[in-house]
Amino acid sequence: MTQPEHVPTQVTDRIRPSALLPPPKRWYLERPGDPVSLQAPSGPRFGSAGPDLGYGLKLARLLEDRIQLTDGEFRDDAVAGGFGCGARRAAHLGRAPVIHDMEWAFTLWGFFGDAPGDLIAWRKPLFRGASEHYWDQREIADAVKLETLRLTANQVREQLGAWKELFIV
Repeated sequence: MTQPEHVPTQVTDRIRPSALLPPPKRWYLERPGDPVSLQAPSGPRFGSAGPDLGYGLKLARLLEDRIQLTDGEFRDDAVAGGFGCGARRAAHLGRAPVIHDMEWAFTLWGFFGDAPGDLIAWRKPLFRGASEHYWDQREIADAVKLETLRLTANQVREQLGAWKELFIV
């Protein structure tokens, strides 16, 4: 607020004129990190962006008592890897995760039983330590083919005998 001239003030109390900034220069899309299209980048280790994916971890934890493990496998690793796959499926379908995404993921990896022995042998080193290492979770999620993400849990269960067709082996 301005001060009247007849009010005594000290020099430090007076309002100082502000410095005027020059108008900004024109902006160009020329920096290396600027996106050039509206499409999100995709590929290995880019992840899957989707709404409320963190809720999927709670859903995965709801199913952890149904997980059947073999020797050398740990429940937390199975939950972390299954969550990554279920979240990727939900994001691919353009929605938040639901319980069916997590059931689909655990069925896909054979954690609900009836898994072929060669699938178990392949998943064991892949899931080892997944609960502690993000890049292992990404590797698990990236091992699933895009066509497989569109299948239902029943379709996956039917094709589990030929499991190599569902994954990038």
